[in-house]
Amino acid sequence: MKQVAIVTGGSRGIGAATARQAAQKGYAVCVNYRSDEKSAEAVVSQIQDAGGTAIAVQADVSQEADVERLFKTTDEQLGTVTALVNNAGILEQQMPVTEMDIARWQRIFATNVFGSFLCARAAIQRMSTFNGGPGGAIVNVSSLAARAGSPFEYVDYAASKGAIDTFTTGLSKEVAEAGIRVNAVRPGFIDTEMHASGGEPNRIERVKANVPLKRGGTAEEVAYAILWLLSDEAGYTTGGFIDIAGGR
Repeated sequence: MKQVAIVTGGSRGIGAATARQAAQKGYAVCVNYRSDEKSAEAVVSQIQDAGGTAIAVQADVSQEADVERLFKTTDEQLGTVTALVNNAGILEQQMPVTEMDIARWQRIFATNVFGSFLCARAAIQRMSTFNGGPGGAIVNVSSLAARAGSPFEYVDYAASKGAIDTFTTGLSKEVAEAGIRVNAVRPGFIDTEMHASGGEPNRIERVKANVPLKRGGTAEEVAYAILWLLSDEAGYTTGGFIDIAGGR
């Protein structure tokens, strides 16, 4: 059966590493991006240069119409999705909750939570064996922040990832009989460009002393876990979580 993967937020960091590894495993990959077309096309070129199949599709996962277009484009150009990685996520400047406004919270939850719901719904409609689909697997990218809370930095981001943990647990039970597995990874301090969004590009250097392994993780290390959860090797795993956090 042809394996088709959609990786949201696939233009950089964990998403880009996951897209490349998925292609190496034989998936035809849709690299979703919101605004960084150049980086998304670079990931597609890397995959194609290595002999793989990939397309880049612009879509803001917080927008219902964009998500429908993302999946329809994948249907038309690659085939029915069998794997979804809900990786797209945002965070904003570090600050205590008392300094945050509601517009910020709405932006965070619209992408991190509602985006994952919208993409999962579209994927399930296609994957479900009850609908004649092939089954499939969904991996949600949560964060160790869901457990740590990120005080004085981004409690709103941490709360959004707590929602993703609950979403993973509930959805996994809801769609298991439809041939769909749902799991999540919880990265810790991973060396990606995302820290710059919070205003501290060198955050890993500051916090790595608190990590038992005394270093930050790599996007590739997170991607390895995601690809295992998508694979048949994880065929009896659903509703599960893998912490990729250096022992934190």
